[in-house]
Amino acid sequence: MGKTALLFAGQGAQFVGMGRDLAEAFPAAREVFETADRVLDLPISKLCFDGPVDKLNSTENAQPAVLAVGLACLRALEERSCLPDAVATAGLSLGEYGAHVAAGSFAAEEALALVRRRGELMQAASEANPGGMACVLGMAREDVEAACRDAADAGVVAVANLNSPGQVVISGEHDAVARAGEIAKTAGAKRVIPLKVSGAFHTPLMQTAADGLAEALAKVDIRPARIPVVANATAAEVRGPDEIKRTLLDQLTGPVLFEDSIRRLAADGVTRFVELGPGKVLAGLVKRIAREAETVSLGTAEALAAFEG
Repeated sequence: MGKTALLFAGQGAQFVGMGRDLAEAFPAAREVFETADRVLDLPISKLCFDGPVDKLNSTENAQPAVLAVGLACLRALEERSCLPDAVATAGLSLGEYGAHVAAGSFAAEEALALVRRRGELMQAASEANPGGMACVLGMAREDVEAACRDAADAGVVAVANLNSPGQVVISGEHDAVARAGEIAKTAGAKRVIPLKVSGAFHTPLMQTAADGLAEALAKVDIRPARIPVVANATAAEVRGPDEIKRTLLDQLTGPVLFEDSIRRLAADGVTRFVELGPGKVLAGLVKRIAREAETVSLGTAEALAAFEG
């Protein structure tokens, strides 16, 4: 029988109304939202359920909101005694914090506070060093990296997310991202789509955010992970507190190796990926990376109620 891994959604998956049905259907999920509101002294549950969309989408709110929904899904599975016996876990960018909660590295309260602080720091870094991101479709990662190198005279630009074959996100200063996108299109990219984000995430322009996050992480009692977490920064398994801290910091200023992470899990025998959090983005990416794998997205009360573990 194949192995199962848990995956946690990242920023961009959020939408107004997410999590409401979970809170209504599962007491354990409702408790997660109540905990988030209390720990953050912020009406995260209201933002998830009712918006407004512009406030929900702001980085400092979107990150804890998406995490809260992922953790609500996790607790609902536990409440139903249907949590799969996962051999590993991973997440997309901020989703890595949900992965660490599932692995026992952080308490939920700690992860929520860290992610809120992470979002604040990333927003501040974005305001100090304005930038943006764009998704390059239909081009090999090596060619996208070459386009970024060729655009370096226009400013900082780098590969930020290796999501799946033919889907690579670039990030950096606005002029440089635009220039790299033009070069990519000339070189054969099918499309270059600007993303609605507030900054140049996963580049050296986030260094001040990484510095601030290091201070926050130093105050947290990180425990050894019960099961491996495949880190975004390395696409390798981490379990010890020191390497957990290091990889969480490195993902702020370096690329998210999601494609490589899924390939690593598949090579280790994982044949089923269970996505927790809003939407089905990660399931779609997995299907492009490990075509034979089974994917299950558990972001709604209906899906969770039908899931048998």
